[in-house]
Amino acid sequence: MSTKDWLEKDYYKVLGVSSDAKPEEIKKAYRKLARENHPDANPGNAEAERKFKEVSEANDVLSDSAKRKEYDDARRLFGNGGFRFPRSGGPGGPSVDDLFRNAGGDGGIGDLFGGLFGGNATRTRTTTSRGPRRGSDVEGEVTIDFTESVDGVTVAMQMVSDAACGACHGTGAKAGTVPRVCPTCEGSGMQTSTSGGVFAVTEPCRDCRGRGMVVDDPCPVCHGSGRGKSTKSMQVRIPAGVTDGQRIRLKGRGGAGENGGAAGDLYVVVHVRPHPIFGRSGDNLTLTAPVTFPEAALGAEIEVPTLGAAPVRLKIPAGTPNGRTFRVRGRGSSKRDGTKGDLLVTVEVVVPDQLDDAARQALESYASALGPANPRARLLAEAAGAGG
Repeated sequence: MSTKDWLEKDYYKVLGVSSDAKPEEIKKAYRKLARENHPDANPGNAEAERKFKEVSEANDVLSDSAKRKEYDDARRLFGNGGFRFPRSGGPGGPSVDDLFRNAGGDGGIGDLFGGLFGGNATRTRTTTSRGPRRGSDVEGEVTIDFTESVDGVTVAMQMVSDAACGACHGTGAKAGTVPRVCPTCEGSGMQTSTSGGVFAVTEPCRDCRGRGMVVDDPCPVCHGSGRGKSTKSMQVRIPAGVTDGQRIRLKGRGGAGENGGAAGDLYVVVHVRPHPIFGRSGDNLTLTAPVTFPEAALGAEIEVPTLGAAPVRLKIPAGTPNGRTFRVRGRGSSKRDGTKGDLLVTVEVVVPDQLDDAARQALESYASALGPANPRARLLAEAAGAGG
């Protein structure tokens, strides 16, 4: 089925259904019209035979979901998107037949739309002009301290520049030779192809890798790449709040472009050295603070450190259990909006590993005053009830 047929014929009108008709509606309409116009039921009737072929053709497209989608896409693009083709030549311009007659040749509408409706055929777009080529992306790694990750830091990175090779002046060809135009893409550096779908896909030419030129005798210095290698130092700003393993993109700081093309991007993978006492939880810093049993039981006001600032005092209520977390607002990591997260302090009740006689007697007196209460009684009861 040609694109011309799809543009000229309204298969929905042929079957007498709407453009959003369900498959069962299309099937029902086709069967009805096929019975009415079947040649066996209308011997010698040329009009009925023409109509039968027409409804069969319409059903062949609309009953197949893939064909129907391509048909609808073609009609939307050409029928409703501002494209209007006169039915015949003359003062009104070329006819549809004229436009599609040489679709596979130079200058035809097939070239204009790059094989947009090519079925399973594959077409390659060629052009004699070599356009700008974007530079390559570059990736590097940097390791910073925990405090630098919280506050942000500017670091120096040693990068490999890919400026034009001094020996071949960027051509990639050995001195005394010149590269030739790629025969596959004819110098464009790009290929456009379709593989069964409606729309074409454009990608760098596989033979010249997007350069548009082919080097037969490569430069011995750059090995045909056209790029020289030199090390340069670059100052890179690592933003505040970066996390370990985060990948930062610096636009336009990568490889230089060709023929006026934009530079590529630089991607920096950040590694953060761990801190001896502080940790991270999103935009919050974390800290574990040891407390004594009397402080947890009776309540206390303790002093805890903060990152890069003076310590703060934290009130511990009486009866604080082990593992409870308290929040100190505004003492965390920097956020993108300029504010800061919080410091999350988790208390850890410390059990002394040695007791003198006075401390032992005091604890024994406390245990005696507390009575025979068993904090594990419910645990044992629930285990027994569950058959454990």
